[in-house]
Amino acid sequence: MDAFDCDFFVIGGGSGGVRAARTAAQLGARVVLAEAAALGGTCVNVGCIPKKLYSYAAEFADDFADAAGFGWEVGTPRLDWDRLKTRRAGEITRLNSVYEHLLRTAGVRIERGWAQFTGPQSVQVQSAEGSRTFRARHILIATGGTPSVPDFPGRELVLTSDHMFDLDPFPRRLVVVGGGYIACEFASIFQGLGAQVTQLYRGEQVLRGFDHEVRDFVAHEMRKHGVDLRVHAQPREVRREGGALAVVLEDGGVLHADAVLYATGRTPNTEGLGLEAAGLAVDERGAIAIDGHYATAVPGVYAVGDVTARLQLTPVALAEAMAVVDRLFGSGRRSVGYELVPTAVFTHPNIGTVGLTEAQARERHGEVAVFRSEFRALKHTLSGSSERTLMKLVVDCATDRVLGLHMVGAEAGEIVQGFAVAMVAGATKAQFDATIGIHPTAAEEFVTLREPVARGAGSGGGPVVASDAG
Repeated sequence: MDAFDCDFFVIGGGSGGVRAARTAAQLGARVVLAEAAALGGTCVNVGCIPKKLYSYAAEFADDFADAAGFGWEVGTPRLDWDRLKTRRAGEITRLNSVYEHLLRTAGVRIERGWAQFTGPQSVQVQSAEGSRTFRARHILIATGGTPSVPDFPGRELVLTSDHMFDLDPFPRRLVVVGGGYIACEFASIFQGLGAQVTQLYRGEQVLRGFDHEVRDFVAHEMRKHGVDLRVHAQPREVRREGGALAVVLEDGGVLHADAVLYATGRTPNTEGLGLEAAGLAVDERGAIAIDGHYATAVPGVYAVGDVTARLQLTPVALAEAMAVVDRLFGSGRRSVGYELVPTAVFTHPNIGTVGLTEAQARERHGEVAVFRSEFRALKHTLSGSSERTLMKLVVDCATDRVLGLHMVGAEAGEIVQGFAVAMVAGATKAQFDATIGIHPTAAEEFVTLREPVARGAGSGGGPVVASDAG
């Protein structure tokens, strides 16, 4: 008689957990998935999906203004915040049902409740109906991460990104604290929806880790769009004053707001999992340590996604989940490459990027050539908008291989996804040059960049190429 109740027990019903559970079941494994909250995790419920929907909503403010330049007469637009929230909630509920349907039709047993280890190969699920313990041959931890807020006076008065989608009422004055992609996205979104947004970041420039020109360019464009972006600025205290919040800054200044969002980082979700019962510990980041095959220090226990704090992106968690399942129940040949992971930031305008920044490329490869173009998109020659687009290629002089590709502009994520395929395939600048562009599009600029604006192993720089011609 089999000593195990299942072959694969998955803790967490987010993107990585659902993908792992469903794929393992399709390969014939007996799979149980435990989730205490709505299926889909952060991405579906309070992350990528609702944030992108709200980003679309915010972009309409610019669309209404741009329409006049094309001959349209548009009345004064008004946002129905409650309708937007209701429509978003309906879509998220639909996606929750889709996830459940996919799991059940694949043969996954779903346990609704809180799961925690009771031993190296056993998990107890606590629910309103009671508790049940499962012995599993393999266990996957895919519990994701959660927003973290530092300890300071007034901490209890601030919000995290989880709270932003159902605010009531709509905040006419919003202070956003943080300089990462989540902070920048919410600052752009709520400014577009009609809030007066002040963003505070203690560092020198937002979006640390991105290419330096992308960071400067986006900050400039966000300010043009109306975000009051302040660097070298840090709150000291948040307190109530009448019906509003007062944000007291380190320099003594005071900002009044209806809501304060802290987007200053995320921590892995490991609390309450009973890791000590399994013999597991977390590292200095609070993350579960794994090897190159996502195995923890305990045989048979694996971890993927944000709980490992390796690269906190939904598609990465999906890829890692597939690699684990393939190793346990498939051929074992699937792996995940982290060098060329494309990503997008849904600021206004958007960012799309894949590969190395200019600084990283110079450090790792020595001599590189940099090709840049900054221009006003064709649409805005009639719209009257001053929004500009930035495109940048970083090329290894020794091999001609394209090491980094960066864009700030409309639909940047959609454009960069296709170029990411080429870069994974090892595309060279000569191959970019040999590719015929689609005219007139912004994307064609990536295959028409001819003269480098910087070359060498130094710190970069040089003039930006202006290219307003069609």
